[in-house]
Amino acid sequence: MPRTKKATDEANEKIMQPELNIGMVGHVDHGKTTLLERLSGVWADTHSEEIKRGITIRLGYADTVFYREGGIFTTKPKDRSKAELLRKVSFVDAPGHESLMATMLSGATIMDGALLLIAANETCPQPQTREHLMALQIIGIKNIVIVQNKIDLVDEKAALKNYEQIKSFVKGTAYEHSPIIPISAQHNVGLSSLIKAIEETIVTPKRDTGKDPIFLVARSFDINRPGTLPKDLTGGVLGGSMKQGILKKGQDIEIRPGRSLMEKNKEVWKPIRAKIADLRYGGLSVGEISPGGTAGILTSLDPSIVKSDQLLGSIVGLPGKLPQVLFEITFAPHLLERVVGTEQELSVEPIKMNETLMLNVNSATTVGIVTGTRKKNVACRLKIPVCAEINSKVTISRRIGNRFRLIGYGDIIEGKTQ
Repeated sequence: MPRTKKATDEANEKIMQPELNIGMVGHVDHGKTTLLERLSGVWADTHSEEIKRGITIRLGYADTVFYREGGIFTTKPKDRSKAELLRKVSFVDAPGHESLMATMLSGATIMDGALLLIAANETCPQPQTREHLMALQIIGIKNIVIVQNKIDLVDEKAALKNYEQIKSFVKGTAYEHSPIIPISAQHNVGLSSLIKAIEETIVTPKRDTGKDPIFLVARSFDINRPGTLPKDLTGGVLGGSMKQGILKKGQDIEIRPGRSLMEKNKEVWKPIRAKIADLRYGGLSVGEISPGGTAGILTSLDPSIVKSDQLLGSIVGLPGKLPQVLFEITFAPHLLERVVGTEQELSVEPIKMNETLMLNVNSATTVGIVTGTRKKNVACRLKIPVCAEINSKVTISRRIGNRFRLIGYGDIIEGKTQ
């Protein structure tokens, strides 16, 4: 039986590659996951603890396609054959809770733009709103849309007061002129205006597919159900985004920094080799993946190697073509004036010898012990090594109370291998 025009359009829509990654960031419980569900139809909080606690713990992903139908911007056109297809995008849902800032920072490295959600029924800025905005600036996200959510919970006077608070909050930052779009994700109000603002503000960046491929791993997991027979097992899956180049089905790949092993009573890290069994966008198999959107790599690896995000922060590429694994790094720090994310304003003290810092490099999170502070540069011995190029950006967080708080950023100027 021949396909209908509608069925063909839906099939073509599914196999399209997303053009860019858009982050969903903001303070906890400001509506990120609900908005993602309204735009994509996917509820990203699928981890059992997320469902129980009602917050995002791990990065969530969902793809959607933007259409213009008449004067309306939508993800669910009434008639696809008459609607103008604009582009397909991937959304990355980052946690807002203060204790999960490391997850947000690692996720931000694969974002091309972001939606900053701010609840209209709370004073702006909340602590993590300030922290997330600063993180976006540090990582270099240039284009954002500010989403004033939950307008259904306040009257017009309160909504306007909150709007002015938002304007005051972003004044003097890189996002001073970013659009502020009032919506109610819960009631599907304002979504057309939001999609229009995304289309006008968050442009698809130019991609470099000619370089050696680099895939940033933001999730790793086992998709086999309990009780699956050994002969029916599917290899481990790596989720994330291509930074550059192209990966193809059937290629041999290398994963760094790899696995920690004990040899002669000493811990050593060895790269992992595998073969690409399949490549997927939004659950659909494709022959190759390139920069733009989030993707999944199905590998030949034993699922136990990748389960529970064990390879989060790794880099995937062709054997022998990846950056070196660094066990010590030296970076030139740029410290902020104030600690970000705390209720009270605290000045950022200089970095001290033997201090423990949380460092984010690419999609990796590690802990660094300060071993030197010469000529304003900081040297750190890493608890978990990172695969990174010299000049890679590092975000720096310090333990204040019982939480790590963002205090600055830097660029790697030197590194030591094992």
